Amino acid sequence: MKLSVGALLVAGSCVQALTLTQLPFFSWKKQDDGDDALERAHRLLRHSPLVDTHNDFPMSLAFIKNGKINDLDMTHLDWHTDITRLRQGGVGGQFWSVYYECEETDKNQAIKAMESIDVVKRMADLHPDTFAYVTNTKEFRKAYQHGKIASMLGMEGGQYIDNSLAALRAFYALGVRYMTLTHNCHTAWAESCCDPSEPVFEKGLGLTDFGKEIVLEMNRLGMMVDISHVSHATMHAVLNTTRAPVLFSHSSSNALCPIERNVPDAVLERLDETDGVVQINFYNFFVQCQYPAVPATLKDVADHIEHIASVAGRHRVGLGADYNGIEVAPEGLEDVSKYPDLFAELIRRGWTRHELEGLAHKNLLRVWRKVEKVSKALKHELPRESRIEEF
Repeated sequence: MKLSVGALLVAGSCVQALTLTQLPFFSWKKQDDGDDALERAHRLLRHSPLVDTHNDFPMSLAFIKNGKINDLDMTHLDWHTDITRLRQGGVGGQFWSVYYECEETDKNQAIKAMESIDVVKRMADLHPDTFAYVTNTKEFRKAYQHGKIASMLGMEGGQYIDNSLAALRAFYALGVRYMTLTHNCHTAWAESCCDPSEPVFEKGLGLTDFGKEIVLEMNRLGMMVDISHVSHATMHAVLNTTRAPVLFSHSSSNALCPIERNVPDAVLERLDETDGVVQINFYNFFVQCQYPAVPATLKDVADHIEHIASVAGRHRVGLGADYNGIEVAPEGLEDVSKYPDLFAELIRRGWTRHELEGLAHKNLLRVWRKVEKVSKALKHELPRESRIEEF
């Protein structure tokens, strides 16, 4: 559930440049308790950068602060996210979300997207010792080696391209490296999970033929196809179409919280077909379906991670918390500084260092690298010139 821009309330350690082969040895136990597990989690994240795939900080900067960030102290903010908390949380890479409410149909959605893109680039320019603007996996590695937080762009909703493949290519040129096919509104070519109205095409189709063209053009460009927020039918339609791995940038388990916004086991079981990764969302209503009658906690999030891993494998999970875009976060995961506490819980549950490195960044980077590899293999293909009216 995304906070409304109009209603959003203003409420709310330098990474060492070591490769994994240079890490000092430290013992690792399958079971551990208390402070020792947390200490191990902090140590792991100092040497294995955490990459989160969904943070709505740009929405706060672009629309709450109206883009006026030149004199903004980003080290200490009364939000989920600031520089101090990012460092405390071991964050080494962040996909910043490009978002505006799809329901605001009287607004120019493309301009709203550009305002968020602009604010991310200017944030990186204003804080070059902290952030590095990144558009590929090679640049990510370079940023991390220099102790920077790699800053990437993900665009949350296909409405921004206004049914135009040319616009899709333009956003890729601006640095957008994943696009969520829908937000909570249907597009003319893809079905959303959460739009109460009927799509303009047959419900249950998921993707129209023009929607398939968009997916294939994203494959050609090297833009990750994000199928968070889409209907279950759309998830299956994308898996039937894509030539590259898929991304769920911020979703949780439908088996544990049976809402269409979450990923069903039937989709998880298909991720081996093209490769893929599910980045776990922290929103209380997605991880604890009885909230607020039952509090949502860090352990609920760990349960979602473990369930998805039990179905799809531990190599298919990561984190996409949705900080700054959610009004309530689970107890124990109140802001971006709390990632180590989640890793400590998984250490206590028996996760190995290798598996936690995957959760932190390796699973996501595997998918991103494969998307880049597919794009390279498709460079002989000409850009698609289809127009929606042809379908």
